[in-house]
Amino acid sequence: MVTSFNGNQEVSYSIDSELVESILEAVRQGRRNELVQLLEPLHPADIADVLEQIGSAERADLVNLWGVGFDSGVLPELDDNIAVEVVDSLPSEQLSDAVRDLESDQVVDLVEDLEPGRQEEVLNTLDEAGRAAVEKLLNYPEDSAGRLMQREFVMLPLHWTVGEAIDFLRSSNDPPDGFYHVMLVDSHIKPVGQVALGRLMSSKREVELKNISESGFMTFSAAQSQEDVAYAFKQYRLVSAPVVDETGRLIGAVTIDDAVDVLDEHATEDMHLLAGVGDESLSDHVLEIAKQRFPWLIANLATAVLASAVIAQFSATIEAVVALAVLMPIVVSMGGNAGTQSLTVAVRAIATKDLTGSNAWRVIRRESVVGLINGVVFAMIIGSVGLVWYESTTLSVVLAAAVVVTMLMAGISGILVPILLERARVDPALASGAFVTTVTDVVGFFAFLGLAYKVFLS
Repeated sequence: MVTSFNGNQEVSYSIDSELVESILEAVRQGRRNELVQLLEPLHPADIADVLEQIGSAERADLVNLWGVGFDSGVLPELDDNIAVEVVDSLPSEQLSDAVRDLESDQVVDLVEDLEPGRQEEVLNTLDEAGRAAVEKLLNYPEDSAGRLMQREFVMLPLHWTVGEAIDFLRSSNDPPDGFYHVMLVDSHIKPVGQVALGRLMSSKREVELKNISESGFMTFSAAQSQEDVAYAFKQYRLVSAPVVDETGRLIGAVTIDDAVDVLDEHATEDMHLLAGVGDESLSDHVLEIAKQRFPWLIANLATAVLASAVIAQFSATIEAVVALAVLMPIVVSMGGNAGTQSLTVAVRAIATKDLTGSNAWRVIRRESVVGLINGVVFAMIIGSVGLVWYESTTLSVVLAAAVVVTMLMAGISGILVPILLERARVDPALASGAFVTTVTDVVGFFAFLGLAYKVFLS
């Protein structure tokens, strides 16, 4: 693995295949010291990548050989399914040590995917306060800020001075391992501000905390969706923020690393849904993947049958002009690609809240014009190809006209379908692909074959 900071050298953060093979060879030979030496320089995220790239049996052997030196920081970096496997491979004593080093939100991420028996075993490794904190977080809805937040944070009275705050932090027996802000609260434990650690350390001891509180202070309800919280972090450049309960009392904090994870998860989810592959990963088993993909393939089959029904209406036209059968895929393929382009832009813009009711019609008009322009350009190109192939000006004109109509409708449907689905409270990434594919196929076949029928047979 190359991790160079030389501006003249290409930097790669991927795991080198030779390193993976060296690690596996050490595992196969049972050479623990060599394994530890190979893993020691690696970041926990890189070790997680190694574990995700090897097979289940090799993964279990690696974890067992690594033994007491297992780095707990690897667990939060693992894919959910792999994390479950690794936890199952850890002896109880090692599991206990690993879990105690994790923050409460990380423990929640870990245990929520475990079987009840193993989940209870993990919870039993925590002290009374830690277990209560994790169980409290598990009671919140899965996609809520309450499930995302961590219970480890620093809160101080609003009227304290910088000196009092620093003395308190230095004397604390168990401060959070990593935090970015000190939360300021009133007498009712309601957050009223926050102070960045850098500002705290650079201010004089007699300065009151309220006088150096950040202006861009925001709080989140534990019931808010994780997606909304992550969007706010991105939109307002937040680093950390307090989370409150229904009474407005401070109960936790969300940090930038949590928000980035949510943004990444939702971007990946949208990508998978657009491709019709569901919530799957490289670690899933064959039958699980097949089961997840089956409904999407059924939906595609339905759209294909509908398109075939349109073709069947013009079977006589195709028999009379055989060249139509050769040229049909060109028209539909161009429409499908154009629709996918518009669809991808629309779904991503809706997810990032860049496409809203205030600019929807402007975007629809823009995509219509783009579709029309591209349709005219490619109509000339494809029409010329048809003319060269079949030496028929009439067929060339029909082909060109069908391309214009199909690409125009592809642009419109690619942007309009996800907007309508979003307004109907249906995830645009979930269903847009099937609808847009249907529109482009049906319109493409109908436009081409319908025009051909009018020109050649009517």
